Amino acid sequence: MRPPMTRTFNFSAGPAGLPTQVLQQAQAELLDWQGLGCSVMEISHRDRRVVAMFEAAEAKVRALLSVPEDHAVLFLQGGATAMFDLIPANLAPRRIHVLNTGAWSEKAIAAAEKVAQVQVTGQAPYTQVPDLPEIGDVDYFHYCHNETIHGVRVAEAPDLSVPVVCDASSSVFSEAIDWSRHDLVYAGAQKNLGPSGVTLVIGRRSLFSDSASVSPVFDFSKQAKAGSMVNTPPVYGVYLIDKVLDWIDASGGVQAMQRRAVQRSDALYQAIDQSSFYTNPVQAECRSRMNIPFLLADSALDQAFVSQAESRGLMFLKGHRSVGGMRASLYNAIQDGAVEALIDYMREFEAQHA
Repeated sequence: MRPPMTRTFNFSAGPAGLPTQVLQQAQAELLDWQGLGCSVMEISHRDRRVVAMFEAAEAKVRALLSVPEDHAVLFLQGGATAMFDLIPANLAPRRIHVLNTGAWSEKAIAAAEKVAQVQVTGQAPYTQVPDLPEIGDVDYFHYCHNETIHGVRVAEAPDLSVPVVCDASSSVFSEAIDWSRHDLVYAGAQKNLGPSGVTLVIGRRSLFSDSASVSPVFDFSKQAKAGSMVNTPPVYGVYLIDKVLDWIDASGGVQAMQRRAVQRSDALYQAIDQSSFYTNPVQAECRSRMNIPFLLADSALDQAFVSQAESRGLMFLKGHRSVGGMRASLYNAIQDGAVEALIDYMREFEAQHA
């Protein structure tokens, strides 16, 4: 049995763990925010203090990611899944090129095909990033930086002459973004940034259209002009994001997050590669730093692996239903010692069952 503890090691792929410090701060302010005697959830989003919080969160996003001034920073709703439809609706493309590296790329392709001609590079099995052909006359190029299900990461953004759109839902704030190679980046908050319910969109304003055929709630141009407050926004989600951004900054910023991500993922991949009991199918240069899927030599042991892991406080290691096996998600807020504890457990389990 695992020893008593207040917090388990959370390997969930999302919604994912939040920094303990952030949760403690939110707990302390739950009934009394800024001396108002009520929660931030209970007051108008038009209140000057809530508006100031949104403005502060935007400023922190800009500072931590070095966002150019000609890019808008939006806090929207709907998640990345909604963005698969909403980005084409806002950008009104005729032709799109999509790099297909996994399940989330597939969803982006399916949505884009409703409104535009879509060229696709890449197909299953997803174990590498395919080489791009020459990108022709398209309105934009779309790719997913990190595939949570298949564990594939695009190590270097393509340098193209067309606008580049990136789904960074599972990697945002874990490494720097090269804005010379990106025109629009979007991310669901529930991996590295906050709770589910908020979608971060950072995009070059010149891409946005004032005549987009979409609800004002999801109109990038209108939301940019309204400070993400065309309608009642997800106030509590942005409140938590604001605190997570403070935590990232105090922890050394995005560079520190990247350094830790490399160290954690390298240690776990090394343990997998040195084992004859565990395997990861992704080519080394394309492996995710955030989501590490792995298979046991005998899939009949999968349930036992998960159950025994949970008894030791190693939570949510079951792989996605479409690929099976295990998956350890190592987002920014994963606690110190989590990977070491997982590796120790994996070695013990292997010794018992190999």
